[in-house]
Amino acid sequence: MSPTQIQLVAAAIFALALLHTFSTKYFEYLAHTRPTHAGVWHLLAEVEIVFGFWAMILMVVMSFMVGQGEALAYLDDRNFTEPLFVFAIMVVAGSRPVLQAASLAVQALVRVIPLPRTMAFCFTALAIVPLLGSFITEPAAMTLAALLMKDTIFARASKPLKYAALGTLFVNVSIGGTLTPYAAPPVLMVAKAWGLDLGYMLTHVGWKAAVAVLINALGVTLLFARELRGMAYQSKSPYSGVPFAMVAVHLLFLLAIVVFAHHPAAFVAVFLLFMGIATAYPAYQDRLMLREGLLVAFFLGGLVVLGGMQQWWLQPLLLLMDETQVFFGATALTAITDNAALTYLGSLVEGLTPEFKYALLTGAVTGGGLTLIANAPNPAGASILKSTFEHGAIAAHGLFAGALGPTLVAILCFRLFPL
Repeated sequence: MSPTQIQLVAAAIFALALLHTFSTKYFEYLAHTRPTHAGVWHLLAEVEIVFGFWAMILMVVMSFMVGQGEALAYLDDRNFTEPLFVFAIMVVAGSRPVLQAASLAVQALVRVIPLPRTMAFCFTALAIVPLLGSFITEPAAMTLAALLMKDTIFARASKPLKYAALGTLFVNVSIGGTLTPYAAPPVLMVAKAWGLDLGYMLTHVGWKAAVAVLINALGVTLLFARELRGMAYQSKSPYSGVPFAMVAVHLLFLLAIVVFAHHPAAFVAVFLLFMGIATAYPAYQDRLMLREGLLVAFFLGGLVVLGGMQQWWLQPLLLLMDETQVFFGATALTAITDNAALTYLGSLVEGLTPEFKYALLTGAVTGGGLTLIANAPNPAGASILKSTFEHGAIAAHGLFAGALGPTLVAILCFRLFPL
């Protein structure tokens, strides 16, 4: 496939955006050492700004190169359903009534797990909540797990534990959404085209993912057992005081947004009704995550705009590989592209073998925790947890190191267990 001039420029801008995501700590450093323009440096240090910022640059460049009409036509042709959905689900899942229900459920599990309370909490948050992503969607699971762990674990953890827990959370959410065909974006992209129903996902992919999730969560819990045992566990939930009826209403809002996840007009209407209820009953709400949700949506929207110009090199690269190569290739490529984009490109190719489809799908979800951009829910978790890290920024190399072990466990489960 011969790239056009604008595709080459878009690939270069995409590369700059990737470099920017790995350089946010440097911009934070500039903000502290060059106070004259500290505001600009702080803005560029926000990882959620990166892809939206470079997507805007791409649109300006396109307007000069191919004309404003064609640039706007390209923008209008993009599908922004996923950024809108992640925004809505983050805000609703992060509301106090939903967190109260989630916290009570997690504490009930903690009481029956035969481990010290903080260890049991860490295991539950890193294992059970990510697996719930197969039913309430991955962004919702990421939001709940990050909010539940923020003050209990991350705010008091050492640097090694923070990155190990973050990497494990990202990997487990990425693979934990594969028990069903509708909750994980990379699965959803190909479910209809490849005929991936609930039975296939459970018997071919989901049970292996569940084994990997449990091993990863238990591994981190045992590896940092001494540090976790030293943390005081608060048995009383920080989210309380919301009547059962209000909790039930909010859970219905969450369910409705999940059900209408592919119909933006419907789930946005549900979200606006939620906002009305939240405004009418402020006594049962904490600050809604509107800023965080908008930043994450901006990030994902930018990824949609930039990613739409990368098909010319991604698709031929995938087609050059056999089943084994495509698994490891997809795992590696996911680290620098969104995993849903990889599987979507695969769905456009006719005549793929079942083994190739399985390798592409499992490889894409396996690499979903290695970087912030590898999986759509990652920016949501990072947005919630980054304030607990040094200088309020998550180091790309730290995340990669923390996710490497859980990623290897996922590789072994998907490759060694029978298809």
